[in-house]
Amino acid sequence: MEKPANLKDSIGAYAVQCFRCFKWRLIPTKEDFEAIREHFTEDPWHCAKMPTNSCDKPADIEYDTTRIWVIDRPNIPKAPANTERLVMMRKDLSKMDIYYLMPNGKRVRGTNDVAKFLQSHPQYKKRMSISKFCFVSPKIAEETVAEDSEWRSGLGNKKKKLKNSG
Repeated sequence: MEKPANLKDSIGAYAVQCFRCFKWRLIPTKEDFEAIREHFTEDPWHCAKMPTNSCDKPADIEYDTTRIWVIDRPNIPKAPANTERLVMMRKDLSKMDIYYLMPNGKRVRGTNDVAKFLQSHPQYKKRMSISKFCFVSPKIAEETVAEDSEWRSGLGNKKKKLKNSG
């Protein structure tokens, strides 16, 4: 699967929080992160799951305002084989959008698009189930966005508009 140059995740690093010590650990690959996230509720992650790590070591990364953090929901299934789940920040930083890149290089934006793809490409029906596609986007952690950022000023304007319209 050849990924078009303009389709790139907005995620710069993947991290998971230890359920024992609450420290954040960097996860080396997107694939590793997706495997952890897929089973997080029934198999909570902890530092000892990484061979060279323990809760006694300092955190790999601090939860702070040096970067915008987004928090993904647990138990999102790994992307089906020959597809990729892309998480992309909107230009105005208002939210994240989810796309899947399909084996033919096309992207889909929702379950209706997945159904149309499977209808048009029946050779994938046995290997792909619509239930393996999750379009729930991660939440932007507001407290990690710098006070003077464009995102915060835009958020303030949205709140004022909502207040004035109600």
